[in-house]
Amino acid sequence: MSRLVEGRVAIVTGAGRGIGREHALMLAAKGAKVVVNDLGGDVDGSGGDVSPAQTVVNEIEGMGGEAIVNGGNVADFNDAEAMIQQAVDTFGRLDILINNAGILRDRMIFKMEESDWDAVINVHLKGTYAPTHHAAKYWREQSKAGDQPDARIINTSSPSGIYGNVGQANYGAAKAGIAAFTTIVAMELANYGVTANAIAPAAYTRMTENLPGWDQLTDEQKGGMDPRWIANLVTWLASPESAKVTGRVFDVVGDRVGVSEGWVLGPQGKQTDEPDDMGDIMREICNSARLNSNMFGQPQDGNGRPSNDV
Repeated sequence: MSRLVEGRVAIVTGAGRGIGREHALMLAAKGAKVVVNDLGGDVDGSGGDVSPAQTVVNEIEGMGGEAIVNGGNVADFNDAEAMIQQAVDTFGRLDILINNAGILRDRMIFKMEESDWDAVINVHLKGTYAPTHHAAKYWREQSKAGDQPDARIINTSSPSGIYGNVGQANYGAAKAGIAAFTTIVAMELANYGVTANAIAPAAYTRMTENLPGWDQLTDEQKGGMDPRWIANLVTWLASPESAKVTGRVFDVVGDRVGVSEGWVLGPQGKQTDEPDDMGDIMREICNSARLNSNMFGQPQDGNGRPSNDV
């Protein structure tokens, strides 16, 4: 078996279950030393239990690898700093940060409580920013000291964030923010030997098993959406082979992987100086524009989506 990330040190947040667990196991199988972070909460973020993270560490050690548990809250600034320091203190360095931790509190916008919004934005968006901030400081200091890193940041966006999904205004807003965050961080850290990419994955896990339609999947369909496929891509992105790939968002489900192309300026026109006279130009540019994408990334008109009928 190849050792694609031999000797590299990785932090994986939310690694106790689901996609994060597969990241940690595959990275370890390919030679990485892994900090397995997981607060151990429920899908909605309540509670806490480090035993899932410890189980993953035990599995890694059972295969002859090296791993440690971190039970910190990724959205806590001090916990995030301590997590980066733990990796450096234990393994002597940090090469890879995979921001995967997340929760769900799905509600239609007219039913969504402030606490639902705040909790989801906090875990996903601040929980991506805080570890990234402290890791970026560490790598920048390395670079300035003449020890140029070959480091990776891999963030977790979602089709709900880059394409949109009913009932997930909080989750989608956070995931869209992570996609934008990733492209900007890629620009800011390019001179310090750090790449930043994101994935927009779909997999059958405890986070998705109760979503509308997912409970109707057959065993064969569930197998085709095994989270191991997500780890396959992420392990490559974490490797030295990906050094020239940065600022990208990858749509991945099962064995299919694609590049999610971001916002582009579409049809344009010249405004009139009176809003009363704007109708013709707005009809022209909207009728020429590509429709927004569905959850599969394909342009499609639909309920609640902007149409070209202006």
